[in-house]
Amino acid sequence: MDKSFSDKIVANLAKILRDRNLTQATMATYADTTPSQFSKILKGSVKLSLDQISNIAKHLSMSEIDLITYPDKYVKKSEQGGEPVEAVLQIKLQKEKKEQVLKMIFGENNLEILNK
Repeated sequence: MDKSFSDKIVANLAKILRDRNLTQATMATYADTTPSQFSKILKGSVKLSLDQISNIAKHLSMSEIDLITYPDKYVKKSEQGGEPVEAVLQIKLQKEKKEQVLKMIFGENNLEILNK
């Protein structure tokens, strides 16, 4: 059975507790709740609020999205290198120079490429 979105976040919080050797009391403080309430959150009988998720992330020096994707980190597409940049270069040449440059770039197949 698939876990709900909030169940996945709670499971990730449990992993973070183990991975960082934190206590439930510490996480309860981060969530601005009592240890008893945080225990109920981990058991699934009490739901986390968005504010609590945000507070926990802030105290763990993580972004909210990283709590959701833990242990993976979210990386913006722009930080991954993203789409290649397309550049257009225009050079004005006399006809014989143009043909020489095209031969340098495309080899002897330049006429075939230009005629397509």
